[in-house]
Amino acid sequence: MKTYAIGSNAERRNVDVVGAICDTMDTLVPGGNGVSYRELISFVPDRPGHDFRYAIDFTKLKTELGWSPQHSFEQGLRLTVQWYVESTAWWKPLLSKHEAGIRRGLSKKRA
Repeated sequence: MKTYAIGSNAERRNVDVVGAICDTMDTLVPGGNGVSYRELISFVPDRPGHDFRYAIDFTKLKTELGWSPQHSFEQGLRLTVQWYVESTAWWKPLLSKHEAGIRRGLSKKRA
């Protein structure tokens, strides 16, 4: 059995991915008040082990199996955001955990 990393050669800083998600939301679901989703970003203290970026080398997958991404980062991001916009029945139940102040990577609720 072999393990392959799947990536797209599209390394980005986490904060840049968040900005791109906001820009995509501005296009797909514009706010009624003309405010960009970027203005809703609030920075929180880093969690233990926080990574500022994620980089995946998929050379083994490309070399051994001939795989390459079908979409650019921007296309894939737009398709992903569109899925979430259209799939509220899947993610809305998760809001109750968020509203309770539960944050992954921390052992207790936010103050």
